[in-house]
This record gives sequence, structure tokens and C-alpha cells, in this order.
Amino acid sequence: MTHPTPYPDLNAVLRELVESVQAVLSNDFIAACLQGSFAVGDYDRHSDVDFIIAVEQELSSDQIIALQTVHERIYRLDCGWAQHLEGSYFPKDVLRSYSQRGKPLWYLDNGSHSLVQSEHDNTIVVRWVVREHGVALAGPSPATLVDPIPVGALRQEIVQSMNVWWQQIVADPESINNRFYQTFAVLHYCRLLHDLHTGFPGSKRAGAEWAKATLDSSWVRLIDRAWDGRPNPAVSVRQSADPQDLKNTLEFIPYIIKASASRCGPGDWQRATHRVTYRPASQFSNATGRFSAE
Repeated sequence: MTHPTPYPDLNAVLRELVESVQAVLSNDFIAACLQGSFAVGDYDRHSDVDFIIAVEQELSSDQIIALQTVHERIYRLDCGWAQHLEGSYFPKDVLRSYSQRGKPLWYLDNGSHSLVQSEHDNTIVVRWVVREHGVALAGPSPATLVDPIPVGALRQEIVQSMNVWWQQIVADPESINNRFYQTFAVLHYCRLLHDLHTGFPGSKRAGAEWAKATLDSSWVRLIDRAWDGRPNPAVSVRQSADPQDLKNTLEFIPYIIKASASRCGPGDWQRATHRVTYRPASQFSNATGRFSAE
């Protein structure tokens, strides 16, 4: 690890992270790499820093306690990047095969200094980014850590994630009633639809530009406003969403989900959605309706 990012202060934080984790894990440490925006090229000063650490086996209780101390110390470094690290510890066999997705891992959330159990990073998409674009911080090339992933499996997961988050939003619209999550939702669904179209994960910027050029022009203003609202997430997460933008977002997401059916094979889409009874937000009074599982 010499200059994994263009930001010297972030590189110093990453060096401290990797060296501290290596000291705790010793021979159980295999590799560390960046994934997410710093891997696919969609980063700026406001990005979170997604990392993956591959380990020989499940972390022991003593290792978890020691790593909690490491992450708390790094969080308190005098550098803004230190508060925006996000990543998971993958046992090597779990990381290698996408069939292991969905199992909880020890995970550090953006803005947190404590490891918790979460399946957040245990996805096909994360594995694909690690394999194809992972930025090595220590250990072997990230491409050697993950087996090849069929594009059909990737597309199924993308469609499934579209529907799962939409269910959660409809069940609790207040969850995106702040400027950060409302804009994030718009850009995230643009990226997901673009990923379905291309057959591989890309960046929010590429997804937004593609959506503006491809989708109905009535959505261009919403997408532009979402991109303009992306900076300063620490501020925007405390601001209520613009009411009209929120209303439009609750209409935009089902529009994207409907469009997703034509962006992958019918079999892939049906397998990903077979347990979801879908209804658009416009059919719900005050967006408080519910999905049901068949």
C-alpha cells in the first residue's frame, strides 16, 4: 500500500487501519482492500470509505475485543476520513463463493466505531466489485479472493435489492424524509437500473447520467437535484427532504422497479421477485401502504 487513494490524509488512516488489524490478527490476516466508490472511481471528499478484510476463519472472541479497541482508536484520530470508514471482515471461504451471501459478518458502519453483526456487505455486488476493481491495501490481489460470478446471479440480486428496500420505504416513508436519504435513494435506484442494463456494478455518477439520457425526461430535474444535494452528508442527514422531492422520489422508485423487468432476463426477474406483491406508491394513501409476501 503506497498511494491507494489521491488523498494523503486518507492513505495515512488506511495505513494505520491495516497495520493495526494485522497486529491483532497475525497469521489469521489474509488481505485488505478497498471496494465501493474508491474501487469503481465514484469518490470525492464526501464519500465513505468501503473496505474488506479477508481472514482465515471466523473471528474469535479475543480478536473481536481487540479489534473493537482498534476501531475506536482510529475513529478518534484527528482526520475526518477516520469517521467514515465502512467495511466487513470476511472469512476467506465466505468471501470466495457468492453462495455464502447473506450470512452476518463483523461489520463497521459508516460513522460508527464499533463492530456489529450484519449482512450489509455479504452480497454478490460487493464480491463482484472486489474481484473486478478491488484496490489492494495489503495481501494478494483482490481478484484472487473471489470466484467468478455469473451475470444472471448478479442481476437477480440487484432486482431483489430494489424490491426489498422499496418495501421498507413504503412501510416507513419517514426513513427517507431527510435530504441525505432522499437524494441517496434517487441516485441509488438510477445506479441499480444502470447496473442491470450493463450487467455489472458501476458508479452513481454513471448511473445518474445514463438515467437522464435514457429515462423519461420528466425525471431529469429530480435526478439533478439529487446530485446537487449529495455533498455534505453530515449536514443533509439532519435536514428534512423537500416535500415535492420526497413525493417525486416515492413515484420514481416504482417507476424504476417497473423498468427493471425489461433490463434482465424474464427468468432472472421472476426468480428475484417471486415473493413480492408489488404496488406503486401512488396506490397508497399518504404512502403508508404495505407490501405483502405471497
